[in-house]
Amino acid sequence: MKSILLHINDDPGLESRIQVALDLARTFDGHVTCLQAVSFDIFTPGDFYGSAMAAAMPIIKENAEALRKKVEADLANEDVAWEWIFQYGMAEHRLLEKAAMSDVIVVGPNDVGEEGARPSRLVGDLVLHSRTPVLVVPKDHGKLDSSGPALVAWNGSAESCVALRAAVPMLARASKVYLVTIGEKKAQEKFDFPPVEGAEYLSRHGIEAEIVEIPEEDGPIADTLFAAAAVRKCEYLVMGAYGRSRLSEMVLGGVTRRSLTNPRIPILMAH
Repeated sequence: MKSILLHINDDPGLESRIQVALDLARTFDGHVTCLQAVSFDIFTPGDFYGSAMAAAMPIIKENAEALRKKVEADLANEDVAWEWIFQYGMAEHRLLEKAAMSDVIVVGPNDVGEEGARPSRLVGDLVLHSRTPVLVVPKDHGKLDSSGPALVAWNGSAESCVALRAAVPMLARASKVYLVTIGEKKAQEKFDFPPVEGAEYLSRHGIEAEIVEIPEEDGPIADTLFAAAAVRKCEYLVMGAYGRSRLSEMVLGGVTRRSLTNPRIPILMAH
């Protein structure tokens, strides 16, 4: 993971994202691309002629430049290669464009002003429309030790397989890898890909994984996964995202939605 794409936005989780991106770059001798996107798509009710937008843009540009100067001053003291890209447009569009030549996208879990209320639309768009894995960093988790234990959430789906393959560079450096399934053993018979196949795949890359079977509890599966990771002192979680349609997850709830609403450790996601 040498090409690290970092989303720059003035939100409570920015500092944590920066530190995790720097940790990744140090681990893999990588390069961090800081992408700051400013959107023209700001709508004020009743502003049919765009006068409010025209008045706001100088302030938006000024704030964006102030953020850039602050972050660049901090990065100048780091022992990591980095570059800064400023673009106009929607952040998800600009990140998707750059993701094609990136190994991982580092983002926060929530959109601005919706911390802890609902999962980020930005994250959903990136996970669903990019072939690059997305690392979601909680706002108060400013470090990532890739040599620590890691937990892979396994439900036998194609999405689980995609996430597992994407995580191989990180898992290869983990001191311990846990491949965790939730539910009774009989339920695993319905898996398209049993956990043993995931473990065998990792073994071909020289990675030993311990299969952990956890009985399903009354609470959300996402909470069970985070609890399992905490008990095992895992540094991060790997999981496939949106195993069913994104709309059904938004309406009915789901593991992806619950995990992103209030993540406790970084999550590497792929679809």
